[in-house]
Amino acid sequence: MLLLSALWELLAFFAGWTAQAKLGAVGVMLVLTVTVGVRARRDVLAVGAAVVLVLLLLRAA
Repeated sequence: MLLLSALWELLAFFAGWTAQAKLGAVGVMLVLTVTVGVRARRDVLAVGAAVVLVLLLLRAA
């Protein structure tokens, strides 16, 4: 269980780092919005923010 938690946090760290490197503050805001949507069990918020994040990351590449 501890290994899964550590892996999840490491994944979140690298997702935020990648988003910030490519998109700046907007990327970090979208990663946080996805996280809040998942934890609050708001599927529309999480999926919408994830789609926008992916589209912006693809365009920034």
